[in-house]
Amino acid sequence: MDASPIRRAVHLRGTSQAYTAQTMTSNDTAIAVSGVTYIYPGTRALDNVSFDISRGSVTALAGPNGAGKTTLLRCIAGLDRPLSGNISVAGIDVLEEPRAAHARMGYLSDFFGLYDQLTVRQSLAHAASANGVPEKKLNATVMTTATRLDLADRLEQRCSALSRGLRQRVAIGQAIVHAPEVLLLDEPASGLDPEARHSLASLFTRLKNEGMTLIVSSHILAELDEYSTHMLVLRGGRIIEHRPLAGAQAQTGGQHIRVRLARAHAGLQDALSTLTGVQVIDCNTLDVLLDIQGGADAQSSVLCALVTAGVPVSSFNEEHENLHQSYLRSVQHTLQPATALREATK
Repeated sequence: MDASPIRRAVHLRGTSQAYTAQTMTSNDTAIAVSGVTYIYPGTRALDNVSFDISRGSVTALAGPNGAGKTTLLRCIAGLDRPLSGNISVAGIDVLEEPRAAHARMGYLSDFFGLYDQLTVRQSLAHAASANGVPEKKLNATVMTTATRLDLADRLEQRCSALSRGLRQRVAIGQAIVHAPEVLLLDEPASGLDPEARHSLASLFTRLKNEGMTLIVSSHILAELDEYSTHMLVLRGGRIIEHRPLAGAQAQTGGQHIRVRLARAHAGLQDALSTLTGVQVIDCNTLDVLLDIQGGADAQSSVLCALVTAGVPVSSFNEEHENLHQSYLRSVQHTLQPATALREATK
């Protein structure tokens, strides 16, 4: 866990009863946050935040600077204590049983630190021991983690001799060496070159496929597209959206289709209104975005119906919304138009 000092804040608990481990989460819930409020002097960093994170998912935590992302991660990690609310990880009350919760999670802060005089082997062994790995299993655990992170040939090197990318791998190794169920990552790719970012994305994909639950905060949303399954957007300490991304949507049978017209057609709205199993997401004079339930046969039927109705369709293509587009859409739905435009052009 991050060894940095716990930041000053108001440490009074609210009057709500703490959940027991049995009632805080279901078997499919890895993280449960309920009514969490956190206050710095003069600032409400988190305002009655509540959400559940499913096991085996990867949640992209997005939002502008000062939205409360780091504070939220630190509260989940048990490093900052909220004014009120409840948090559980793997069914364990983080506020009442922090040590037990720490054994089930890993945390990498934005400004992580390594002991420069320790070797990679010593760093991983120290983290494993601190997180309860028995001494007789230390060597095997260190080797497994080093191999997983492509650090096996660096075990005897001191951390001071490593590049930024390799140091980042060691820090992540310290967070996962005890095989946690939940991994919290705050700007994990900060300062890395494109090759190191790609390697990191591959690692997170493997961890997801192995059943680990991840929350990843980053300002570079494009790098989260490869492996994120959900998006959680914070603004001003409040959740403005929490939902599955396109991959989860595809599992329900829905598919976004972009329809472009060769020219304006007066009967477009009437033609759209007759379609079944179709939701109109956006409609302009020459451009329509549809959500079509079903597979290729359903899409073929929709295209046939539009052409039969005389709609001059020039293109009919599947559209995959990336995380950046999804985030901007969420922001634009909650802000005044002028503010949304500033957000989109940052």
